[in-house]
Amino acid sequence: MTKQFDFRPEIVEEINYQRYNHLVPLVQRRMDAMRFKAHGMLHKEIAEIIGIAENTLRDYFELYEQGGIEKLKEIHYYQPESELKEYIVSLEAYFREHPPATIKQAQHEVEVITGVVRSETQIREFLKKNLVSVAEK
Repeated sequence: MTKQFDFRPEIVEEINYQRYNHLVPLVQRRMDAMRFKAHGMLHKEIAEIIGIAENTLRDYFELYEQGGIEKLKEIHYYQPESELKEYIVSLEAYFREHPPATIKQAQHEVEVITGVVRSETQIREFLKKNLVSVAEK
C-alpha cells in the first residue's frame, strides 16, 4: 500500500530548503525522497533516482509520519564507547593526585588500575577528552 501524505506548500518549501541547505548528506537525501513524494512519483522511481532500496524509502516515510521534517533531520550515528568510560572518575582522581610525567607512564598506570590495554595514542586521546593533562618531557 502506498503511503499518502498531505504536503502543504509551507511543508514543501521547508523540504526544498533543507534539501539544499542541510549540512548532512543523509538528511539531504531524505528530503529529496520527500520532495519526489510530494510531486506524486512512484516509490520505485524515487528509490531508483535517489539510489536507495525501497525499504529504506519506506523507513524515511515512517520517520516523516512519526515526527515530520524534524524527525527526518535526526541523525543517530553509531558511536562506540570506550572500555575506560566506567573508570573516568577514578582515573581522573588518580591522575590529579599523581600526575604522570609522560604518556607512556599514563599508559602503564591505566593498564595497572583498569586492566585495559591501550596504545599511547589511545591513552593520549582519552586523557585529552576527559581533561586530564600530562606534562610531556
